[in-house]
Amino acid sequence: MRRGLDPAEVHAFLHRVAAELAATKRELVLTAEENVRIKRALRSWQSRFAPGARR
Repeated sequence: MRRGLDPAEVHAFLHRVAAELAATKRELVLTAEENVRIKRALRSWQSRFAPGARR
């Protein structure tokens, strides 16, 4: 009887974790880019329509 972890299962698990981490990093980049776009749009809107803004 063999004891310990199955190397194939460990490799498969690490592969899944690496893929999930890569996907999470891509989502983080997309979210950061979207936040920049939203902040720019909000600042633009505020400069045009906020109380006290020059028209």
